[in-house]
Amino acid sequence: MNQPALLIAGTHSGCGKTTVTLGIMAALARRDVAVQPFKCGPDFIDPSLHRMVTGRISRNLDVRMCGVPFVRQTFARHCPAQGCAVVEGVMGLFDGGEGSAATLAKTLDLPVILVIDIRSAAESVAAVVHGFATLDPALKLAGVICNRLGSDKHRDLVAGAIAAHCTVPIIGFLPRREEISIPSRHLGLHMGEEHPLAGEGLTQLAELVERHLDLDLLLQLAKEREPVAAAPVPPATGADPGRVRIGVARDAAFCFYYEDNFDLLRTAGAELVFFSPLEDRALPPQLHGLYLGGGYPELHARQLSANRLMTGQILDFAEAGRPIYAECGGFMYLTRAITDLEGREFPMVGVYPFQARMQPRLRRLGYRQPVLLRDTFLGPAGTVLHGHEFHYSTVDDRHPAIETVFRLDDGRPEGYRHHHTLAGYVHLHWGRTPEAASRFVLACRPLT
Repeated sequence: MNQPALLIAGTHSGCGKTTVTLGIMAALARRDVAVQPFKCGPDFIDPSLHRMVTGRISRNLDVRMCGVPFVRQTFARHCPAQGCAVVEGVMGLFDGGEGSAATLAKTLDLPVILVIDIRSAAESVAAVVHGFATLDPALKLAGVICNRLGSDKHRDLVAGAIAAHCTVPIIGFLPRREEISIPSRHLGLHMGEEHPLAGEGLTQLAELVERHLDLDLLLQLAKEREPVAAAPVPPATGADPGRVRIGVARDAAFCFYYEDNFDLLRTAGAELVFFSPLEDRALPPQLHGLYLGGGYPELHARQLSANRLMTGQILDFAEAGRPIYAECGGFMYLTRAITDLEGREFPMVGVYPFQARMQPRLRRLGYRQPVLLRDTFLGPAGTVLHGHEFHYSTVDDRHPAIETVFRLDDGRPEGYRHHHTLAGYVHLHWGRTPEAASRFVLACRPLT
């Protein structure tokens, strides 16, 4: 069965790849094309923007973190037969080795559309196109989009040079429109739930793409893709369906989750019950476990701290020995306090006696493979997990009462355990290790 699909890549970070991708998704949706979004790599923010535009959950496709079988299976399961899958790349096309957009394109046989920022170049753009088209013969560079065009003369110079030296078709030229942009902050762009293209921004972006790109050619290139067979991935198994209720913190402060992790928990028998540590005054009733994901607790520290009914209930949940899994922002929420860049301290849940301190510069970034040093509810000692780390805060974690159960690739101890609470900075994806989801659900299972 043919599954039309495209991968939108960039020459480098900052070339406008995300904005162009969103514009293409929005323009195709206006044509009543069923657009299924995907994101190459471990990013949480771009998938939320995809969902804002398409109304569909965007899935992460990361060969390095999740492995080829899981990536192929995820793509095959969610790619529409009648619509079009649009995959957003990561960084530059070839950046990131096994985790690159080029690796993903070859893994799934995706035609690649390359976004080039031509703002400060003209005829030299042809050399860029030629280089990207010939660097890897196994890669199918199907077309280019020239972004940030300055004038008609500029277009003629670039188009003439590409036609003279390359066989790759030009999908179109997008003019500079600085007013159509997505605001950013320390962890990246604003989330889709915050509607960063509010008002007429998204409409203007879709109209810009419709006017300046050949959407018919894009769809034709997408339909020429040959589908890749996907071997089935064994499902996670665990508790009886519906017997385990896991509370999931999800709001503006806790918004970084891999949707596939939710699916794996449900497959393992969990009912996921979403709640807001910002707005709710109590945990949902009859919970057997908690899952606190990452996000922006530092931006909402005052409101989180003021909600003492919620922090008190979560502390009681932890001290009663009930299972809690938390990562990055969720981990920060469980510390004694979050201290912002102005030195203001906001008391948090207090499961851990140390505090999280925001730093002016990025502290950690990269893929991680935590090795379990001890048996935990994610697996026995020796288990290798897979994830990604990205944060601006640090923790004062020298405390003899708190044990660490992970060892990271660089030898750092991580994974802080207190009673039946396990937390740390690494965002885990359970695609390679679905048994981790199963074990967590089993750990939450009520005894009666």
